[in-house]
Amino acid sequence: MINRNMFFVANWKMFGRPAYYKILEKVNKYIVRRKKNKGLNIIACVPNTLLTLYSNKLKKTIIKIGAQNCSQFQNDGPYTGSVRGNMIKDAGAKYVIIGHSENRKQGDTDKIIKNKIESAFKSGLQIIFCFGETLAEKNKKKTKKVIRNQIQRVITNKKFLKKILFAYEPVWSIGSNKIPKTIELNDIIHDIRKFVKHRYRTNKKIKILYGGSVNSSNIEKLKFIDQINGYLVGGASQSSKKFIDILKNYYK
Repeated sequence: MINRNMFFVANWKMFGRPAYYKILEKVNKYIVRRKKNKGLNIIACVPNTLLTLYSNKLKKTIIKIGAQNCSQFQNDGPYTGSVRGNMIKDAGAKYVIIGHSENRKQGDTDKIIKNKIESAFKSGLQIIFCFGETLAEKNKKKTKKVIRNQIQRVITNKKFLKKILFAYEPVWSIGSNKIPKTIELNDIIHDIRKFVKHRYRTNKKIKILYGGSVNSSNIEKLKFIDQINGYLVGGASQSSKKFIDILKNYYK
């Protein structure tokens, strides 16, 4: 059964110019024409240089603007090049991606990610928290252990759950055009829900997104995994046609 309360998150990465907001305008026009949009959430995570412009240009649309990362530091200080959570919010962002594997690869440890989540939470941002295993970890059958550790090491307080969208992104899938088998993905998503429920002693139903080579072809298979609440889309979100095709194929 297709889940109608869905999140489609566009992670533009290092892509975008001021005029490229028109890509998102085309996506919004498709959504408006579609009409049946109850429960549909579109989030565009763009470079920081575009946050204010895009949030202004798209403020009358269904599309919300997010950032792709934030500093672990909450106060002013000698942190050249860093942008903290409340600066991102002031610039117009409603969401922020934290923990993406590309940032982990560049040095984001669990401790840094923990600090970023705390900073973003205090800034009032909705957090898209990314986690997932490498190919080596998958081959050693350590996927569940890795995911559980990534979650419990950075989410240190139950209160953070109300501001978090969990985004499972197997590192080996990103940019590879490969996705987990349906039975594996169902099992992993179920385990995440079970772990969070018991680890944080909560009955709150968390929202879990899947990311990793999402495109208009494999969305037709992914959409039948009813435990998934949305998708984190990378390269395909940089094209209005490809992003719209994902939406079309999900809802058809």
